[in-house]
Amino acid sequence: MPHIEGDLRSPEGARFAIIASRWNPRITDTLVAGARKTFAEHGVSEDAIDVIRVPGAWELPVTAARLAMAGGHAAIVALGCVVRGDTRHFEQVADGCSDGLMRVSIKYGLPVANGVLAVELHDDAQARAGGSHGNKGEEAALVAIEMSQLLERLP
Repeated sequence: MPHIEGDLRSPEGARFAIIASRWNPRITDTLVAGARKTFAEHGVSEDAIDVIRVPGAWELPVTAARLAMAGGHAAIVALGCVVRGDTRHFEQVADGCSDGLMRVSIKYGLPVANGVLAVELHDDAQARAGGSHGNKGEEAALVAIEMSQLLERLP
């Protein structure tokens, strides 16, 4: 097989979904804005992006599964923020969400970009939502575009 890799050209007529948690809205709203900006910068029209808000990170995988099953999107971007607390709840939510998103991606053969932050402190989240570590919403949108284009090229 020749060397094949995706690029940052959205497939013709592609629709994308952004699923975002409402939990930690200061962070997640910034991630969503970054993803939308990135899609626009790469030629994806505003009306080709569906934004779905869910209560928290735990609800992201089931929503991604429903969208994947419907088959209307070239890729899904999942965005959220889980901050460590004093209980094991952090690990349960962060790990369960990540595992669920991967299962959706594999089951449906659909790129699901995991832009869910799992951080120790709110400052860590801010650094990854437009701060010193960039915007993980932007990065997840880039992954969605590249992977949707790549999968179109694979046999």
